[in-house]
Amino acid sequence: MERTVSAVPSGARGCVDMRLRRGARQATTRPQPPSNKSHPLRVAIIGGGPGGLYAAALLKRLDPTRDITVWERNAPDDTFGFGVVLSDETLGGIEHADPHVYEALQRHFIRWDDIDIVHRGVRHTSGGHGFAALGRKRLLEILHTRCRELGVDLRFHTEAPEELPRTHDLVIAADGIHSTTREAHADVFRPRVTTHRCRYIWLAADFPFDAFRFEIAETEHGVMQLHGYPYAPDASTVIIEMREEVWHAAGFDELGEAESVERCAKIFADALRGRALKSNNSAWTTFRTVVNDRWSHGNVVLLGDAAHTAHFSIGSGTKLAVEDALALAACLEEQDTLEEALTAYEAERRPVVASTQRAARASLEWFENIALYLDQPPRQFAFNLLTRSRRVTHDNLRLRDARFTEAVERDFGCPPGTPPMFTPFRLRGLTLRNRVVVSPMDMYSATDGVPGDFHLVHLGARAMGGAGLVMTEMVCVSEEGRITPGCAGLYTGRQAEAWKRITNFVHDRAPGTAIGVQLGHSGRKGSTKLMWEGMDEPLEEGNWPLVAASALAYKGFSQIPRELSRAQLTDIREQFAAAACRAARAGFDLLELHCAHGYLLSGFLSPLTNRRTDAYGGSPEKRLRFPLEVFDAVRNVWPGERPMTVRISATDWAEGGTTAEDAVEIARAFAAHGADAIDVSTGQVVADERPEFGRSYQTPFADRIRNATGIPVIAVGAISSWDDVNSLILAGRTDLCALARPHLYDPHWTLHAAAEQGYTGPGAVWPAPYRAGSRRPQTGRTDAPKPRLTLGS
Repeated sequence: MERTVSAVPSGARGCVDMRLRRGARQATTRPQPPSNKSHPLRVAIIGGGPGGLYAAALLKRLDPTRDITVWERNAPDDTFGFGVVLSDETLGGIEHADPHVYEALQRHFIRWDDIDIVHRGVRHTSGGHGFAALGRKRLLEILHTRCRELGVDLRFHTEAPEELPRTHDLVIAADGIHSTTREAHADVFRPRVTTHRCRYIWLAADFPFDAFRFEIAETEHGVMQLHGYPYAPDASTVIIEMREEVWHAAGFDELGEAESVERCAKIFADALRGRALKSNNSAWTTFRTVVNDRWSHGNVVLLGDAAHTAHFSIGSGTKLAVEDALALAACLEEQDTLEEALTAYEAERRPVVASTQRAARASLEWFENIALYLDQPPRQFAFNLLTRSRRVTHDNLRLRDARFTEAVERDFGCPPGTPPMFTPFRLRGLTLRNRVVVSPMDMYSATDGVPGDFHLVHLGARAMGGAGLVMTEMVCVSEEGRITPGCAGLYTGRQAEAWKRITNFVHDRAPGTAIGVQLGHSGRKGSTKLMWEGMDEPLEEGNWPLVAASALAYKGFSQIPRELSRAQLTDIREQFAAAACRAARAGFDLLELHCAHGYLLSGFLSPLTNRRTDAYGGSPEKRLRFPLEVFDAVRNVWPGERPMTVRISATDWAEGGTTAEDAVEIARAFAAHGADAIDVSTGQVVADERPEFGRSYQTPFADRIRNATGIPVIAVGAISSWDDVNSLILAGRTDLCALARPHLYDPHWTLHAAAEQGYTGPGAVWPAPYRAGSRRPQTGRTDAPKPRLTLGS
């Protein structure tokens, strides 16, 4: 479990805290009668967990005249799990909104700073993280007491009546992950529940761990992991987790509760100091991620796990539920109508919850795939675990525990004072001076396929900006293989000469920077307007015929391509080889074959776009056949000392398409034919894709390929900060990071990253004419005199 940042956006958090504080003060001193429906008097809360109870206490404290009833089907002390972890930010919100609750919590919190990671008998400790936890039963007791003090009606062992929405102004459904309220209105809330791959069980130990502990057990049945943390002076929460197939292989599916608990204690005897584990009607379960399209329906609103869940490895659902309650209470105070209040609540919380769920998914998938990382050096493994969700980063961890981070850097091979991103990397006969790549970006600014002054300035500026490798846009191998009339090509000698002008400039004016060419063919996505005139829209005139693996249009309005014949496949293969010869003569240092994003070669790889029944369609091996033939033809003419990479779409983001598992096998196939690295992108293969966007959202696919196969990878996709680059490199999730938009925003992104980190060295060399600007400009006076004397009156 990580200590997570606040679940309320910066700026909004303070507003939630202070507006509730003001509201509470007014309601306590002189209650004001509600003037409209935004101030509900009769409130029913379904579910007596921490989120529902805290919402009840807040709303009653804000207006003591409210009639608030909590309906809970179970007993007061029935609970799932043992301990609850809350962040400092969540506690700050509680402190401002209800000091009584905060003070009661403070008396029972256990606090600690360290995380221990135990892997193959080696323990590494990272400090400075800051956790606070208490027993879940104790938390419920505190909230029960507060609710009763305020006059909330608590009804245990009681099912919530169906007519509550008709008899109450507001119904808050805090009835958990199996919410009956949500299911009763599933047509409105439109829930999506995803079941994941691991089984886990909540247990407890009768002693306190002295740190948050992660311990890995490699058993004959597979990998198991322990998550443990203290929650009382004499107790710790212990969660045992493993993949479903490991759970079955170990025979846990045939064991009762007591036998399972005893077996877990034996497996993790060292961590538990030989002591037994305790259960609380504990059962093995699989984690389910809950997402709802809507959170409210009329006067019914979802809160906590009923609305959303996030994996326990990054923080507790209790934390999110409490923050939901804070936001909901504040919105009810501020808005003019109930509808506006519920809309404001969802608008405030949804983006924060979505961000938390993305981080949680990254974390749970890391643990699902933990076997991939077992052979990493112990410190790198620990760093990888700590940064798995991308919320804890290299720079953030350096602030928390500089000694640990520096030790990881030393093991990685970073010279003193050198960030990971500025270490060199070798591909075949090419050594890149750092790990930053300017990603291929279509500029649609060529004339008759000839790159001009724009390309010279565009690529030249980014080469002088410090990146280790600068890639061209997709350069087309034929006139018919263009995406738009503005696409650059390498199908004529004139085009090759124009490219040579650019590579000469890069080599002369940005020595140490390599320049690579990406070769591709548009396939069914060709003959379209320039991006800014209408992306993917067919030309109004001057169209050319399209070809593809199968006769399937990209979109409903797109031109239908012809399915390629055997003779045409041969012609296109030769076009790629001829373009590669021109690229070699033009002086490119690296060549990348574009097999992604639904263009021609990608269209062969995906089962959604390849419906052929001949030797080039059907099974994965047959779908790979033509892309591999093209790769071989290019590799045969490309100079032996120069590296070749392949860009793939590691998932189609669509049902029935390429999956992450398929991508691993695709990467293996290209590597077996001589690919030096795989450039791992995703999607853009079919128009009805549903990508899961977010920060660094494609990097898990690169991570999986690298750690499953040992093949070097280039990660790409919403990597925007140098901190992300350092984190990904040092954790062993990628070898190189390709950035696109950041280099459009700042051509000197890499050099500025060096300056911001205080790095000067061979990994980031400023061009001689620019060296005077190698330090960050001053932005204002920072040397104002500080007060030193205190004078008496």
